Amino acid sequence: MAGRAQPSGPAACGGGAPGLLPLLLLLLSAAAIIPRGDGQNLVTEDVTVVEGDVATISCRVKNSDDSVIQLLNPNRQTIYFRDFRPLKDSRFQLVNFSNSELRVSLTNVSISDEGRYFCQLYTDPPQEIYTTITVLVPPRNLVIDIQKEVAVEGEEIELNCTAMASRPATTIRWFKGNKELTGKSEVEQWSDMYTVTSQLVLKVGREDDGVPVICLVDHPAVKDLQTQRYLEVMYKPQVRVSQNYPVQGLTREGEPLELTCAAFGKPQPTDMRWLRVDDEMPQHVVVSGSNLLISNLNKTDNGTYRCEASNAVGKSHADYMLFVYDSRAGEEGAIRSVDHAVVGGVVAVVVFAMLCLLIVLGRYFARHKGTYFTHEAKGADDAADADTAIINAEGGQNNSEEKKEYFI
Repeated sequence: MAGRAQPSGPAACGGGAPGLLPLLLLLLSAAAIIPRGDGQNLVTEDVTVVEGDVATISCRVKNSDDSVIQLLNPNRQTIYFRDFRPLKDSRFQLVNFSNSELRVSLTNVSISDEGRYFCQLYTDPPQEIYTTITVLVPPRNLVIDIQKEVAVEGEEIELNCTAMASRPATTIRWFKGNKELTGKSEVEQWSDMYTVTSQLVLKVGREDDGVPVICLVDHPAVKDLQTQRYLEVMYKPQVRVSQNYPVQGLTREGEPLELTCAAFGKPQPTDMRWLRVDDEMPQHVVVSGSNLLISNLNKTDNGTYRCEASNAVGKSHADYMLFVYDSRAGEEGAIRSVDHAVVGGVVAVVVFAMLCLLIVLGRYFARHKGTYFTHEAKGADDAADADTAIINAEGGQNNSEEKKEYFI
């Protein structure tokens, strides 16, 4: 094609080859992306790759007319001229070559490979377009340091999570169990690498004992990178008093009482004792370990009984208030309940009987009253006309005077 500079040969395509090619490459490096009159132009895309992986660079030509395609590295050295590789770096391998595409792979990518790679098309005027390779480096190590291996409930502890030598700088997230927490991060840059340290201050309670604290990395080069530490929290005992006997009901004179004290803590309580608040313990009370037994209750036993438990963290207690009732207190209540039930049943029966009697009497009176009115007009029903009916009715009334009627 007229006006097109022709290279002297494949060997002349290197960055420092003698002849006209260096001048041509210089002109090409300064050229803008100027399509030809027939619409032929270059297309490429930026590439993002994780360190150690494979990057693929593609130089494509739209509306190709068989013009020569070549690929240059950031130092503007020719990697491939058509399907020939002048560069000695064997990590570059030809994937595809045609009139419309030059595709090259770069294996085992490192930070030094990052930069702009140039696609050139020998047209008139020449064209050039660049693609940028960005190399991501995941964190080398992820470590949690904790201020105290063992904490006491109510204390504030400090945890630090460090993600070293990443690119770009990583984002650190904190979780306690399933709940996300907020930390404070600092970023340090060393050359092209970043080290991020996040600090978390946490006030712990007994419910945090055995709960994992998780440091999770949010970085485009890695997924699900995390580390965790389990919290160990010491706390004073939790004490509870339960009544074994009587299981239910009142504590009455002459009956036994048995109480049990249960205590849980970390470390486990080593000292447990019973005492009577504001008074001496009765002599007949028997204490055996965590149990307290009074075999024969009396009113002098009334008061508050306390179980105390302690461990290396502290001391706790639980109280039981005893009130001794008379021996028949529960029976009298039961008798009163029975009497009320009997009286209520009798009243219900009487009311029902009276209602039945009233219904019977009402029906009886209603029937006899209807019979009386019928006899009073007897004889008028058979009359031929009104005058006869009146005469017959009067006769009927006279006859009725002769009759004796009894009403109950």
